[in-house]
Amino acid sequence: MTTELKHLTTKYALALHTTTPELGLAISNFSGDTRSQIWNLGRDLSSLVHQYLIEFIKPQTWENLSFIAVAKGPGGFTGTRIGVVTARTLGQQLDIPVFAISTLAAVAWSEASKSQNLTTFAVEMPAQRGQIFAAIYQFEPDNYKLKVCLSDRVLTPEAWQETLGNWNTNYQLIQAQSGLAATVTSILELANLDWQEGKFPNWSEALPYYGQHPVEV
Repeated sequence: MTTELKHLTTKYALALHTTTPELGLAISNFSGDTRSQIWNLGRDLSSLVHQYLIEFIKPQTWENLSFIAVAKGPGGFTGTRIGVVTARTLGQQLDIPVFAISTLAAVAWSEASKSQNLTTFAVEMPAQRGQIFAAIYQFEPDNYKLKVCLSDRVLTPEAWQETLGNWNTNYQLIQAQSGLAATVTSILELANLDWQEGKFPNWSEALPYYGQHPVEV
């Protein structure tokens, strides 16, 4: 097989992270060719995301992609919606699966890769109206997976502290407040673990997790 033909047939995966004013993109073939980049686009995220996507995937093409991964939230309402809609559109047009990955799970996975001892991670992130987004994950080194111990939810600070106080194993508390787009590589890695298990979620199954209504009701 020629180098050119091998390049054309190599399959890649693409990840998007837009739950904050930053845009995070990552692409990999999981065989040594991985790259990622972060841009602080602020309010221009919605108008520039497609332009940045087109430039970022080069020299790969849309036809090189085997699946899409996207941060589904929690996070900012508008940014989260933009990312999920973009991923769903690409998945539908390319007829490839779309993996919607928790923002908090990506933070836990990023920490798990750096931790030497602890395997349980309690992740908290500020939400609106004085509440917090929270979840607890456990890294299982034997099968290299992230187990959900407490799924993503919205809690009052008091309820969260009570949950942690009653938790019966050692854990590392992680405050996810800034730089979340940098975990776009974790979004891609978590999706690839599902992909390797043979999961093939249809684009229509990729749904955002807002946790809260954007306005008080």
